[in-house]
Amino acid sequence: MNNRLTAAERRHLERIKALPCSVCGQPGPSEAHHIRQGLQWVCVALCADCHRGQVLGLHGQRRAWAIRKMDEIDALNTTIRRLTETWGA
Repeated sequence: MNNRLTAAERRHLERIKALPCSVCGQPGPSEAHHIRQGLQWVCVALCADCHRGQVLGLHGQRRAWAIRKMDEIDALNTTIRRLTETWGA
């Protein structure tokens, strides 16, 4: 698999990072969480706490996710909706 990002992939990731967190709604900039490594188009906008936080984060105890009864697909849906609302379909 080619690890180099295309211009379109870079633009997509920058747009995701500009969005609010798809779990807690904290204003951007956000981090782009890849649901599957290397798939640039399947990313979720997450704040640092909801992404990497030891207690709240996806890569931690996932408490922010559990409180909101969310998984990665729910967060991806929110990310795609916000991308569409912000930059159009």
